[in-house]
Amino acid sequence: MAAVPVTPHIPDDATVLITGGAGFIGSTYALLAARTHPAWTIRVLDALTYCGFKAHLKPLANRIEFIHGDIACPDTAATATANCHAVINFAAESHVDRSIIDSKPFTHTNVQGVSTLLDACRHNTVNRFLHVSTDEVYGDVSHTAELSNEDDPLNPVSPYATSKSQGDTLTLQADDLDTVVTRGANTWGPRQYPEKVIPLFITNTIDEQPMPIYGNGTALRDYLHVDDHARGIDHILHHGTRGEAYNLGARAAVDTNTIAAMIQQAMDAGTPAFVADRPDHDMRYAVNPAKAEALGWRPTITLAQGLADTISWYRDNHAWWRAIKDGPDFRHFKWD
Repeated sequence: MAAVPVTPHIPDDATVLITGGAGFIGSTYALLAARTHPAWTIRVLDALTYCGFKAHLKPLANRIEFIHGDIACPDTAATATANCHAVINFAAESHVDRSIIDSKPFTHTNVQGVSTLLDACRHNTVNRFLHVSTDEVYGDVSHTAELSNEDDPLNPVSPYATSKSQGDTLTLQADDLDTVVTRGANTWGPRQYPEKVIPLFITNTIDEQPMPIYGNGTALRDYLHVDDHARGIDHILHHGTRGEAYNLGARAAVDTNTIAAMIQQAMDAGTPAFVADRPDHDMRYAVNPAKAEALGWRPTITLAQGLADTISWYRDNHAWWRAIKDGPDFRHFKWD
């Protein structure tokens, strides 16, 4: 039997598909890829749902081929992956609270979409498929002080995390393809959709509204800056071993009360307000990123370092987030 290559050869002039590339993390990666791989031909496939914004890609207007479509559509997936050397799948429904209300979009994109993309990659002989996942697939680890490792059992609780774990399994069981999975910690930074905790707290504070904290505010998350996350994904794309998963974390787990206090201090404003907890709220996620670190990746932006720039971005871009928060798709989550 021929030896399985450890890492793929992605040529300098590769054609690369970025699915979900108009979203928060996907667009950050597209901008990074355009800078660091100037000879790449870059395609972006995005359905432009409520949290996808083609404007995120405006600096790349003359650099990328944009395809408006759904990864779960076989014809779209086949067209988008044609002649590609690599596919990086960011496309996902990604808000836990929304998944509790309606899980169907999560199953459609995060499970059926991944399956459809994998089939298209088989048909078009794509060299490497990288699936972007989440630390939430490991489930609540508040019962231990240990960090989650890649070979730990998956124990998702929310419909979102369950759908992502199923996408992971489909990807890693595709033995006929060269696949890798990254599992990122809570990602934050400029241009994040303002339902998520850090931009929600920042924008509420700008508008002199309270920062809503679920339960008693002690839920722990590891916060990874979006630029570090994008660099980690690119590093694993080039150096990750076929059939392996890699955690991407900042080793910076803090609770929601601490996030609120840091924003309050940085903005010299803000009022925390405790609200009813969401159902089945996982109290701790914390991944061990040693496997990715052994390949040479390290996060470089701490919460303290990146928060000022993130706050400045939201202060400078009122029109973007106000249009979202005043629009019909924005959700104010309240649990009885």
